Amino acid sequence: MEYNVHTLSNGIRLLHVPSTSTISHACIIINTGSRDEDEKQMGLAHFIEHLIFKRTEKRNTNQILTRLESVGADLNAYTTKEYTCIHASFLQPYLDRTLDLFNDIVFHSLFPEDEMEKEKGVILDEITSYLDQPEEAINDDFEDQLFAGHSFGRNILGTPETVNALTQENILQFIKDNYKTDQIVVAVLGNYPLNKLVKVGTKYFEPVPANLSVKKRIAPVQNLPQNIVVNKQIMQAHCMMGVQAYSLHHPYKAGLLLLNNMLGGTGMSSILNLQLREKYGIAYTIESNYSPLSDTGIFALYFGTDKEKVDKAISLIFKEFKKIRSNPLTEIQLQKAKNKFIGQIALGEENRIGLIISMAKSLIDYHKIDDLETVFNKIRAVSVTDMANISNEILDENNLSSLTFFPTEN
Repeated sequence: MEYNVHTLSNGIRLLHVPSTSTISHACIIINTGSRDEDEKQMGLAHFIEHLIFKRTEKRNTNQILTRLESVGADLNAYTTKEYTCIHASFLQPYLDRTLDLFNDIVFHSLFPEDEMEKEKGVILDEITSYLDQPEEAINDDFEDQLFAGHSFGRNILGTPETVNALTQENILQFIKDNYKTDQIVVAVLGNYPLNKLVKVGTKYFEPVPANLSVKKRIAPVQNLPQNIVVNKQIMQAHCMMGVQAYSLHHPYKAGLLLLNNMLGGTGMSSILNLQLREKYGIAYTIESNYSPLSDTGIFALYFGTDKEKVDKAISLIFKEFKKIRSNPLTEIQLQKAKNKFIGQIALGEENRIGLIISMAKSLIDYHKIDDLETVFNKIRAVSVTDMANISNEILDENNLSSLTFFPTEN
């Protein structure tokens, strides 16, 4: 896909992706997330993401929330372990309005004490709601187990204690320390010439003071595998297993993405879904996921089932792992897996907002954006030997950690 990058004097990059649609999509990605928090300030990055919608130097909450919605646009945001993202979808005439709002909420928010107290209550409710969903809570608890002692393991939402303790001073210091202007990308996919985006983008983001100091992050160490069972008053057992995996820059990244898709990725024909759900009727949900990060990665799978079926489910999963490790894929099997994965990626390109966010992240992570054919060629280049090496490393049950939420009698 065609794209252009224009770098402002303060390091902020403008990403321009032309489109013929009347609907435009934009995002501002900041390369900071929960991994950059102090342990005593868990939840701070997410807290800031909430508060930027509350009050700025020139707008109150209502004016912020209606600025785009009043013209039928959609505005939202999210925080991950490594990124903060604000994104919007809007009709073609409203580019100026959108980038004006992005600038206002990211760089001119006031973080008033009264709004902070109200939003703490909202986040505490969010934490409580999350804990009431074991299929969600187990994911965070498992990452805490997998990355014990490292910020990657901490819950993005924080804890009631850490959220209640957050101050305006914490917020301003975190922004100063982590909102590096050369680690910010403003991306727009829409029916605009490049000079239009550069003009509007320069108008709103060139005045932002440069913050170019080096960002310091500590990579996690590989912890020894642990198998933990937690008894809970729930109806169904929930289980996760996995291991620290390859980073964004590892040569086996494409291969593990492919292996993950085969095992428990998108669609009903994944290996684990066919075995556990379709053949044995053990689990309604069985899925795997590989998330490559800047200096590590996470490979994990999740299933939920009746407590009497947990051992059988784990046995079947390990059986499939052993089969994959003992019997390398044939060229025909690998080609089928590649065709399926490539097709899914191509269909995913239809999600325009997801596409522009992905391209902006790629610019931050790699300082370039691969076109679709380059992505496909990386998948096509994965060999049978690559898949055997990846399987033997990632699917070795001796290296896997697990966490099970096990139902107890009330």
